[in-house]
Amino acid sequence: MTSPSTLTRSAEQLHAAVRWTRAQWLLLMVVCTVLALDGLDVSMVGVALPSIGHELHLGTDSLQWIVSAYVLGYGSLLLLGGRLADLLGRRRIFLIALTIFAAASLLGGLVDDPTLLIATRFVKGLAAAFTAPTGFSIITTNFAEGRERNKALSIFTTFGASGFSLGLVVGGLMTSLSWRWTFLVSVPIAVAVVLLGMRFIPKDKPSAHNSGHDIWGAVTLALGMLGLVYTLVSAPEKGWGSVATIAGFAISAAVLATFAVIENRVKHPLIRFGILREGWVARANLSAIGLFGSYLSFQFILTMFLQSVLGWSPLAMALALLPTGLLVASSAPFADRFIDKFGAPKLILTGLTALGLGYVLFLRVGTSPNYVLDILPSVILLGIGFALAFPSINVQATAGIRDSEQGLAAGLIQTSTQVGAALVLAVTTAIVSGGNAGGSGGTVSAAAMLDQYRPGLVLSAAVAIAALLVAASPARRRRTP
Repeated sequence: MTSPSTLTRSAEQLHAAVRWTRAQWLLLMVVCTVLALDGLDVSMVGVALPSIGHELHLGTDSLQWIVSAYVLGYGSLLLLGGRLADLLGRRRIFLIALTIFAAASLLGGLVDDPTLLIATRFVKGLAAAFTAPTGFSIITTNFAEGRERNKALSIFTTFGASGFSLGLVVGGLMTSLSWRWTFLVSVPIAVAVVLLGMRFIPKDKPSAHNSGHDIWGAVTLALGMLGLVYTLVSAPEKGWGSVATIAGFAISAAVLATFAVIENRVKHPLIRFGILREGWVARANLSAIGLFGSYLSFQFILTMFLQSVLGWSPLAMALALLPTGLLVASSAPFADRFIDKFGAPKLILTGLTALGLGYVLFLRVGTSPNYVLDILPSVILLGIGFALAFPSINVQATAGIRDSEQGLAAGLIQTSTQVGAALVLAVTTAIVSGGNAGGSGGTVSAAAMLDQYRPGLVLSAAVAIAALLVAASPARRRRTP
C-alpha cells in the first residue's frame, strides 16, 4: 500500500511539474503566436472574399482558390515539413519558414493580379506547412509528457483556434478599411516573432538518422500530396467525373503508393506507418478531418450568405460571430484542466456533439433571420465545440509518441486538418456551384440563394456527425512505442 507521505510527495512533484520557467513561457508564447497568426490569416481572408471578388471581378469558383491555394500548399507539405524539422533542426526550419510567410504576406497585400494573389497564398501555405508542425514538435520536445505537455498543447492549440475564430472580427475591421489589410496586418507580427524566436527558441541538433538516403521518399511524398490536394480543390471547376480529375486521383494514388513501397524498404523511413496503430492516433486524425473540414466549409458558406445575400457588412458579420471567438479564446487557461479531469476522449465527443448540433440548428435560418433566436444558438455551440474538441484532438494525436517522431505525429494531425478542409470545401463548392441559383443570369432572390447554399450546410452537419461516430467507436488496445 502506498503511504500518505509518498502520495504527498507525488502530488507535490505533479504540481511542480507545471511551474514553468520564464524561458519556457516565452518559448511557448513565440510558437503560439505563430499558430494564431496562421489561423488569423485563413479566417481574415475568408471574411474579405466578397470584397476581393468585387474589386478583382472574381466569381465564387475563383474566390475558392484564394482559400484553396493556401490549403494546397499547407496540406501538400505538412507531413514533409514536420519530418524535415525532426531531421534538419526545428529552430532552423521554423525561423526560415516564418520569414517566407512574412514576405508572401507583404506581396499579397500589394498585388492587383488575381493569379499572383493566389500564388502568394500558395507560398504562405507552403511556409505554414513548416511552421505549424515544427512549432508543435518544439513544444512536445521541450515540455514533459503528462500534465505539463497537456497544458502547453492546450494553450498552443487554443491559440490557433482563437486566431481562427477572432480572425473573423479582425478581418471585418481590416476589410472595412481595405481587403489588402487582411494580408498586410500579418507582416509586422511575423517579423517581430522571427526576432523573438531567434532569442528564445533553443537550438537543437538534427536527428542522428539524417543520412539523406530517403530522398526519394521525400520527393514522392511531396509530389503525391501536392497532386492529391490540387485534384481535390480543382475538382469543382473541372468536374468530379472529368478525365482531368480522375487522372489526377489516379496519378496521385500511384505516386503515394510508390512512396509507401519506398518507406517499407529503407532503413530510416521518412514516415513510419506503424505510428497509426499507436493509441488514439488514427481516430484523432479522422476526428480532425471532420472538425476542421466541416467548420471551414460552414464559414465559407456563412460568409457568402450573410454578406452577399443578406447584405451584412464585414464588420457586422464579424461581430455577430464574435461569441465563437470569445468562447474559444477564454477557454485557453482551462483547457488542460478539463483534459486532466475528464480525459481528452470525452471532451472530443462532447465537442463534436456540440459542433454537429450547432450546424443542425442553423438549418432553420431563413431569409430574414432573428439573430438571437436563429443564429446565436449555433454560434455559441460552435464556440463550445471547437474549444473542447480542438485541443483535445491534438493532445490525443501525440500522446505516447517518442520524441524523435513528434514532428511526424504533429505533421499527421495538421495534414489531416488541412486535407480534410480541402476535401470538404471542394465538395461543398461543387454542391453550391451545382445549385446555380440564378441560372439565366438575372437577379437572384435571397430565397433562391439560400436554397443553393443549404445543401452545403447539410454537408457540414453530416461531416461533423460522421467524425463524432468515429470518435465514439470502441478504442483499440494501447500500444506502447
